[in-house]
Formats: sequence, structure tokens, C-alpha cells
Amino acid sequence: MTVEIGYALCSAVFAAALLFGAVAGPAFLFALPAGVGGTLVAVGTVAAVALFGVRVVSVLMRFRRPAQVPDDVDRPSRPGRTDSDS
Repeated sequence: MTVEIGYALCSAVFAAALLFGAVAGPAFLFALPAGVGGTLVAVGTVAAVALFGVRVVSVLMRFRRPAQVPDDVDRPSRPGRTDSDS
């Protein structure tokens, strides 16, 4: 599961940075009033943090391991057979 965690974190950082740059970028590139610039940075930060969390959870949920079958479940004795007598 280590690779999946790394993928989830890296893709979430990339997506959050891209979103932050798209929302807050104009505040750094253009001479905007202080209130507008601060608002863009704040909204970009909140949106990036939210996207980071959603992305990590969604990736890790996609790579969940299936539930393991208990050992006491009846199974055929030979592969491909449906009954131990066949």
C-alpha cells in the first residue's frame, strides 16, 4: 500500500498547487487592491487544502484491499471443481 499512499500524496500536492496557482495567481501577477488580493489568496488556500484532502481520500479508497475470506469457508478441494466428490 506504500506506492498507493505515495501516489495519493503526490497527485494531491500537484492538484492542490495547480488549483492554488489558478485561483491565487492573479493576486501575485497583477496589481490588485489589497482586499481582493488577500481574498484570492485565502480562497485559493482553502480550496487547495480541501482538494488535497478529497484527492488523497478518493485515491486511497480506490486502492482499498478487498476483504479477505475467512479460513473456515468451504472451498472445493481441487481448482476448477465445484464439489469435492467430482
